[in-house]
Amino acid sequence: MLGWIGKLFSSPARAEHDAATAASPPDASRRQAEACKDRGNAHLANGELDAALACYRQAVDIDPGYAEGHNNLGAALLQQGRNDEAIACCRRALALKPDLVQPHVNLGNAYKNQGRKDQAIACFHAALSRNADLPEVHNNLGLLLLERGRLDDALVCFGKALALAPDLAPAHNNMGMAAADQGRLDDAYVHYQKALVLRPDYAEAMSNFLLTTQYDASYSPLAIYEEHLRFGERFETPRRNAWPRHDNDRAPGRRLKIGFVSGDFRAHPVGYFMENVLAHLDPRALDVSLYPTSPEADELTRRLRDGGVCWRPLHGLSDDDAARRIGADGIDILVDLSGHTADNRLLVFARKPAPIQVSWLYFSTTGLQSMDYLLCDRHVMPPTAEAFLTEAPWRLPDSYLCFTPPREDVAIGELPARQNGHVTFGCFNNLTKANEAVVRCWAQILRTVADSRLFLKSRQLNDAATRSAVVGRFGAQGIDAGRLILEGSSPRVDYLASYNRVDIALDPFPFPGGTTTVEALWMGVPVLSRAGDRFISRAGESILRTAGLPDWIARDDADYVAKAASFAAAAENLAQLRSTLRPRFLASPLCDAPRFARNLEAAFRGMWKAYVEGDRAPPA
Repeated sequence: MLGWIGKLFSSPARAEHDAATAASPPDASRRQAEACKDRGNAHLANGELDAALACYRQAVDIDPGYAEGHNNLGAALLQQGRNDEAIACCRRALALKPDLVQPHVNLGNAYKNQGRKDQAIACFHAALSRNADLPEVHNNLGLLLLERGRLDDALVCFGKALALAPDLAPAHNNMGMAAADQGRLDDAYVHYQKALVLRPDYAEAMSNFLLTTQYDASYSPLAIYEEHLRFGERFETPRRNAWPRHDNDRAPGRRLKIGFVSGDFRAHPVGYFMENVLAHLDPRALDVSLYPTSPEADELTRRLRDGGVCWRPLHGLSDDDAARRIGADGIDILVDLSGHTADNRLLVFARKPAPIQVSWLYFSTTGLQSMDYLLCDRHVMPPTAEAFLTEAPWRLPDSYLCFTPPREDVAIGELPARQNGHVTFGCFNNLTKANEAVVRCWAQILRTVADSRLFLKSRQLNDAATRSAVVGRFGAQGIDAGRLILEGSSPRVDYLASYNRVDIALDPFPFPGGTTTVEALWMGVPVLSRAGDRFISRAGESILRTAGLPDWIARDDADYVAKAASFAAAAENLAQLRSTLRPRFLASPLCDAPRFARNLEAAFRGMWKAYVEGDRAPPA
C-alpha cells in the first residue's frame, strides 16, 4: 500500500503565479484566462472534475501562452488517468515557463503512472532543484526509490518530508513500509500508528499495518483476525445503515454481470493470475467489467483492457462516486482482488455497491461484513480456519489459483549442481518474508548440506546496506558470506533465467511464495514449502498439492531441514524432476485456464442461486 500524494495545486505553484502576474500585469485575455482557471479550481475543490477540465481548456483557448493554465489542465487530466494528454500539457507549460516547479511534479506523477519510473525520478529531482521545500515531492520521490529497492535513499527522502511537515501522515506511513522492507516490523507498526493518530480516517495506513502482520510469526491467526475486525469496525460500521437496496433482476439463469476490482491489472501477480482466466470466461454466461483502481498501465494492462471486457477505471473517483458507478452499472457480483494490498478500494466495498461481494487472491479475511464470500480451496481453508473469517468460504474444486504461463521464451538449463559440484538453494521472494526463524532454518540447511550455497534475489537487495545486513544476519548463524549469492531485481526474462542457477527453491514462512513458487515450478525448480496455521501459510501447500508435489511440503522446522538435506543428496532425482517438471506443471489444474474458468463460473452461479433464494451462509 503506497502513501502517494499527487497534489494538483501547491502553494509554490500559486506563489509562482502571483510573482509572474505582479511582474507583468496581465492583459484582458490573461485576466479572462485566469478567471477561467479560478473557476476550474473551485469546481475541482467540489469534486467536479469534468467541469474543472472544461474551465481549464477554456483558459488555454483564450490565452494559449498561459503556462499555469496548461499546467492545471495537465494536472486535471492526470486525475482522470489520461497520462499522455497530461504530459503534453505539462511540457507545454514548461516550454512557456521553464522555471515553473509544479509541471515537473505533475510530469513525475504521469510518468510514474506509465511505469516510466526513471523519468519520474528525474522530474521530481528537477522540481526539488527549483524548490527543496516541497514535502509531498520528497515523499513521492522516496516512494519511487523504495520501489527501486533503494531503501536508505528512500528513508532520507521521507525524513526530509517529515522535517518540512512533521504532521504529513503519508510520510509516516511510508516510513513504516520502508521499515517493513528492512525487516524492522516493530518499527513499521510504530510509524503506521503515528500516521493513524494524525489521520484517524487513513485507511491505507491501517491496511499496511494489517498486511505487515501477515509477515510476523508472532501474530497468531486469532490476533490477525481481530486486527482485521478493527478495520471493519472503524471504516465499515459507520456506513452500514446507508447500504443501498439492490434491485438487480433475480432471474436465476440469466447472464450475470461480474465486476473485478484491482490496482494490479498489469505485470504483477494479480495480472499474471487473471489473464488466462479472463480469456476463458464464457461471455454468454458472464458480462465482465474490470475496475482498475490505479492509473499505472503496461502491455499486460492493454491486453486485459482490449480483451472484450468493459473497462471502467475507478482511480480519481471518491469512494462514494466509485460505489455509485458500480451500482449504476448493475453489477451482480463484485470481486475484490486486492484485500489490504496497494491501491485497494475496500472502502468502496464497505458501501455495498453490489448485492454479492467476494474477496479473492487476498490471503486473509478483509474484516468487512459487506464481503459475502472468500474464494479459497480445501488446502488453504480447512474447516477449523473458518472461525477467522468475516466472509463465508467458497471452496473451488482444485486450487484457488490459476497461473498464466510466461510469454517469455526461457529454456530450462541443466541441473546447476552437476556443473558447480555443490547444491544451490534459492529464494526469490520479498525479503521481508525472511524473518529470523526463516534465517535460522536456512542457516541450518547450509550447515547440514556441505558446501551448499543460498541464492537470494529481491528488490530490497538492490540496496548495499540491505545486502550487508543480510550477510550479518547469516554471519550471526555461522554462515560465511562466500556461501551467499545476493542479487537485486532484474527484468522478468532475466529474473526467470536466474532459476537456471538454482537446484532447490526454499519457501519462507509464515508468508510463502505465490507467483515466485509457480514461476520456479515453470522453470523446472522444485519448491520446498512448510505447512502453516493460517490461510497465507497454506498457499504453498495448495500450489504443491495441486501440482502433484505433496512430498515437498514439510510438517515443521525439523522436517523442513531434513527434507532439504534429503532432496539435496539425490542429484539424479533432482535432474530427472527438472527435466519433466514444466510439462507436468503446465498439465496440472494450476495452468488449466478453461477448467478453472468453468469452476469459477459455477461458483458465481452458485452464489447467485443462494442470493436469489435468500440463503447466503452467515459469517462464522
